[in-house]
Amino acid sequence: MPRTLIARSESWPLNRPFRISRGVKTAAEVVVVELHEEGRSGAGEAVPYSRYGESPASVLAQIESVRSAFESGMTSAALQSALPPGAARNAVDCALWDLEAQLTRRSVADIAGIMAPSEIITAVTISLDTPERMAQAAARLDAAPLLKVKVDASEPLAQLRAVRAAAPAARLIVDPNESWSPALLKRLLPDIAALGADLIEQPVPAADDAALEHIESPVPICADESAHTSADLERIARRYQAVNIKLDKAGGLTEALAMRAGAEALGLTIMVGCMVCTSLAIAPALLLINGAGFADLDGPWWLARDRDNGVRISDGRLYPAALWGFPR
Repeated sequence: MPRTLIARSESWPLNRPFRISRGVKTAAEVVVVELHEEGRSGAGEAVPYSRYGESPASVLAQIESVRSAFESGMTSAALQSALPPGAARNAVDCALWDLEAQLTRRSVADIAGIMAPSEIITAVTISLDTPERMAQAAARLDAAPLLKVKVDASEPLAQLRAVRAAAPAARLIVDPNESWSPALLKRLLPDIAALGADLIEQPVPAADDAALEHIESPVPICADESAHTSADLERIARRYQAVNIKLDKAGGLTEALAMRAGAEALGLTIMVGCMVCTSLAIAPALLLINGAGFADLDGPWWLARDRDNGVRISDGRLYPAALWGFPR
């Protein structure tokens, strides 16, 4: 039976708007790849991200460019050079891992030699809004151990103080999504430290992050938009204390696993992150959790409806499901 590849875009409405400093999202726009071989199939999901010049159409075109190679027997190793890092390679790479699980009747965790988690604490995101509304959102999440607070440059301290007052016991990740200047970061650092924040994620634009080499921060700073693959890690280690590994940036589980190993070797704290997505995208990311300092995998929590048999997120705790990576 010949190998076949099917790719499509899907739109999953959110249960409420998701706002960050760059804009607002009302649906998760994803691309799904299905790979079929010997009567078995594997699936992978990716999120095209305009910040990196991607759209569903461009990602589908990239996937189409490797169709004949896949149908001729392309391996995961060959895929790494066939497509650049990004959403397209992620969808195909994760589908290849899942297909191997179906063909070998072994879990992806077993194939990769990784212990799959049974339960994790994930950050739950407080979307960018007025300080009052952000406080209300935090109060509704008073049982969550870890909150990720989206801020911008307009009134970040008011936003953070409102969240802290409403959730005094929660650990905090501050995420400006590149909206601060280095000067603003330096000015805010003492107050952010006084609020007890655990991490500041990508405060300045990636293009300006060389300035971080000259800033002594009392709160660890995590690279997100500045870090995509293993090739970035030595530069990241000079400027940041942590790195956010996302499958969509790395271009799949294969590179993300290599990136995790490289980050550990450099002494970087690891965050495992995601885009706003369904559980199909979260399942492979869970295999990066071992040794990570932070998980930020609440993408499906924002959906009006997730995929059937998806992960469950309750009070900031995520419970995995056998949606992907297990023999079916």
